[in-house]
Amino acid sequence: MKTNMRAWLKALPGQKKAFPILSFPCVSLLGCTVRELIADSDRQAEGMIRVAQRVPAAAAVSLMDLSVEAECFGASVRFSDDEVPTVTGRLIEDMDDAQALSIPPVGAARSGIYIDAIRKAVMGIADRPVFAGIIGPFSLAARLFDVTEIMLDCYDDPDMVHVVLDKATQFLIEYARAFKAAGAHGVMMAEPVSGLLSPAMEEEFSSPYVRRIVDAVQDDDFLVIYHNCGNNTPYMTESFLSMGAAAYHFGNAIDMKAMLEKFPEDIPVMGNVDPAGVLRMGTPEMVREKTLALLDACAGYENFVVSSGCDIPPQSPWENLDAFFAAVEEYHAR
Repeated sequence: MKTNMRAWLKALPGQKKAFPILSFPCVSLLGCTVRELIADSDRQAEGMIRVAQRVPAAAAVSLMDLSVEAECFGASVRFSDDEVPTVTGRLIEDMDDAQALSIPPVGAARSGIYIDAIRKAVMGIADRPVFAGIIGPFSLAARLFDVTEIMLDCYDDPDMVHVVLDKATQFLIEYARAFKAAGAHGVMMAEPVSGLLSPAMEEEFSSPYVRRIVDAVQDDDFLVIYHNCGNNTPYMTESFLSMGAAAYHFGNAIDMKAMLEKFPEDIPVMGNVDPAGVLRMGTPEMVREKTLALLDACAGYENFVVSSGCDIPPQSPWENLDAFFAAVEEYHAR
């Protein structure tokens, strides 16, 4: 599907469609494990296609696996049959480690599988855009340092953090370009760890690096949607807007209406039904109630696009996901 993505995005709120981060629950449609899914581009592409066939989402989104890029740099990853992979241990402990860190080639570790999956998914999904998932620069660096340690290092050794952030950003630019070459219509960048920083620290250690990625890859045919589910995001909106992302996506830790008040009406803002407590653990009726309540609360904002608050967990029941889309349809049919 070839389209002017800026024109598509401008029309997106008027489509009255949901745009959840919905990919991993395809395991139940495919009858495979998470471990099998993340290792096979054919399964990933087929999973995206199956999801697109089942739900009227505004776009398709690839797996939001935030371990892929860190694994390319050499980080250890824990895999399981039922859960999304997680990074373990600490790769960077001092400036010597930071300076010695090599920028991996795109295609290293499992990144080649994810690029190949996008290429195949685009061939099978013709009725909506396809977005690839990538991690944000500070969140990638945090997986190389350890999340707790990077928070301390931002104060104790900021130069070391910047060295790693520069290398992470260089890799992410090339990774996003590879998705673009594979036919993706954009990337959804997840930068959740920066949402734990103070606004001043986020402005130093995340926003400028995100801006570099946006400037390098975004154009009329390829968009960057910025996602952050950190608690401090309501205090960072000026910094977020300076990144220049095409749209912004926020988690359920914040008040969606309050966030919309801070954004210009010409920039789409997405969120934020609780993916774990509601979509994964709730009932269909709870999903309906929460979705309708969110839509009612945000009714006055024409740039609002309803979504999940973050990546929907693999084991989320399809009865709940179907109830989410049904509630969106019910609301707009009123």
